[in-house]
Amino acid sequence: MTTRSRVRLKDIAMDLHLSVVTVSRALQNRRDISTETRERVLQRVRELNYKPNLAARTLATGRTYSIGLVVPSFLHPFFAEVAKGIVDTIRPKGYGLLIASSNDDVEMEKRETEHLLARQVDALIVASVQHSPEFMQGIQARGSACVLVDRMLPGLRANHVGADDSEIGRIATQHLADQGCRRIAHIRGPEISTATGRLEGYQSVLKELGMPIAHEMIATAATADSGAEECGRSAMLQLLSLRPRPDGVFVFNDGLAVGAMGAILSAGLRIPRDIALVGCGNVRWAHQLRVPLSSVDQGAIKIGELAGRMALKLVVEKASPSIRDSLVPAKLVVRESSVRTRAVPNRH
Repeated sequence: MTTRSRVRLKDIAMDLHLSVVTVSRALQNRRDISTETRERVLQRVRELNYKPNLAARTLATGRTYSIGLVVPSFLHPFFAEVAKGIVDTIRPKGYGLLIASSNDDVEMEKRETEHLLARQVDALIVASVQHSPEFMQGIQARGSACVLVDRMLPGLRANHVGADDSEIGRIATQHLADQGCRRIAHIRGPEISTATGRLEGYQSVLKELGMPIAHEMIATAATADSGAEECGRSAMLQLLSLRPRPDGVFVFNDGLAVGAMGAILSAGLRIPRDIALVGCGNVRWAHQLRVPLSSVDQGAIKIGELAGRMALKLVVEKASPSIRDSLVPAKLVVRESSVRTRAVPNRH
């Protein structure tokens, strides 16, 4: 067959003496197609430089083969890794990812979500900054497949993938106590479920160890994503003004921890000898900081992978399955910022 200006799926099927359905299934990597047939189809696709007609495919299937992702910030490494996990999961299934940022703004999140829905994405994955469930309940009522990632919303029954935030707080705080810290402070995030959970974990360990839970030892950051470093610095300065000052600090995330570290060092104090520090997120550059940062790894890529699978499942099943809440185990990665005793193994 001769190459035309626009090769159609029908042309490939006729050329290989296969049905259009078989060729389509081979391109979707469906399990009911043999490896031999799939390789024949892919070889001919490469030879003819076949490009699918997305509009025609949407008309035929009722899908756009796209998934929308809304995150609080493009610059936050955690959400970049979540996005990677999603893409690595949905790309082999023929899906693309459209990404939008809310910039930590409730109204902007609503606008960006509506823009993605206007583009007819097959499913939404949202790391929401909403304070109430009404907006997302409205999205669900319209029949849109939706998965919440990282944080939950109070009063909303929704599919969710994230980490056990209470356990994160417990892991970090217990580690500081194991290092001999006795005045452990916490820089918490804004009023979102992740911040609430980590605060609860922090407080539960102090209670179990018989340490006082003092409100002045808890500093709240106005934001944990956009502008996190400056917020972390400001919160740490607040804690440094205490007498006696903390000797250990668990910080809501690594962005805030970078700002806290800067404030401690600028005050002429030593990390970890004067103040031990633990963050959360285990961002890729944590080991390259002036003092390598101990951090609780949430499994960001794994969270993205599970969210991608859950979104695809919702698209394929169409009717809403039972609500699922998948939690990825967290683990502590110990570096120099928290090690005050010599015999502490790295738990990475």
